Amino acid sequence: MSEIPVIELVHPLPGFPDARRFALVELDEDGVLCALRSLDDPDLRFLVAPATPFFPDYAPVVDDTAAEELALTTADDALVLLILTPGPSLQETTANLRAPLVLNAGTRRACQVILDDAALSVATPLVA
Repeated sequence: MSEIPVIELVHPLPGFPDARRFALVELDEDGVLCALRSLDDPDLRFLVAPATPFFPDYAPVVDDTAAEELALTTADDALVLLILTPGPSLQETTANLRAPLVLNAGTRRACQVILDDAALSVATPLVA
């Protein structure tokens, strides 16, 4: 069994002020769907997925403050995870493109970045 990565949020997610440590648990063998499970609150978890398999052209711009907090030196250090809202089927599942989680894969520190782009939706269909 592979090691379950523990991720530390530099800022808690809105609405969850006491949850800063999460385990990223793969839900499929390809590692496309994952659960972000709180280590601080056993009842709290989010469905997440890396952006690239679903939105290959998605490239959010991380501001200097967030990049510094995460110790990101290049874009290659960052893994962008999208918080998903599961629907009854994959076709009805949506992704939040407006507020991705950006993770420094080396340090395992992450934060949610709120993007100032009205063209991005908080409920973008995951598959067409």
